[in-house]
Parts: sequence; structure tokens; C-alpha cells
Amino acid sequence: MTEERRRFKRIAFDARTELTQGDNRWEVKLLDLSLKGLLVERPAGWQGDPAAPFQVTVQLGEDAPVKMETELKHDNDGQLGFQCTHIDLDSISHLRRLVELNLGDEAELERELGALVG
Repeated sequence: MTEERRRFKRIAFDARTELTQGDNRWEVKLLDLSLKGLLVERPAGWQGDPAAPFQVTVQLGEDAPVKMETELKHDNDGQLGFQCTHIDLDSISHLRRLVELNLGDEAELERELGALVG
């Protein structure tokens, strides 16, 4: 496990999640989520181009979508790991709140946010 992966707590979370790349779209099962990215089950018929960016939408709630641009970091054991390369302000606010609720530790959240922007 790399040092960067250890900086961000992964949160097991079940939410409607969609990957898109060009004209391709996949509904995927979300395994976990962090401030830095996400892990999903590889969908049937997977033909994503690992060299091109992916758009991800995680529906945290009716009015709380998290939208991010990502890159595929690993594809193994039936799982796809994506690293966030861009996220808008509304999405990071929703994601921050989810992490805050799940960590239950304000200091840990501040460390993760510092690592994210540092």
C-alpha cells in the first residue's frame, strides 16, 4: 500500500454510481469512497480505456450528487480503483460531509483535507 493511499480513510458506502467515458456508460457497484477517489466492482462488458479520463457520479442523496473526473489507477481482482483528478465545489462539500459523518473525528478530517490540498 502506498503512503498516499494510507492518508485517506476509505468509507464503505452503498450509493447509485455511474461511470462514463465518451459514449460509454456503466452502472457500477460502489465498494468504498474517500476524499481522493473510489473503488467499484468491475461491471460486465467493461471496455473502458485506462488512458482516458472517466466521469463518475455518486448519488449520495436525492439532492447530493458527487461528480468528479477520475483516472483509472488499478484494475484487478474484479475491482476498479479510480483517483479523483477534478471535483467541483458542491461535490467536494457533499463528500466532505459524508467523510466527516463517518470519521467522527474532526482532527482526522482536517488531516485528510490537508493531505488532499497539500
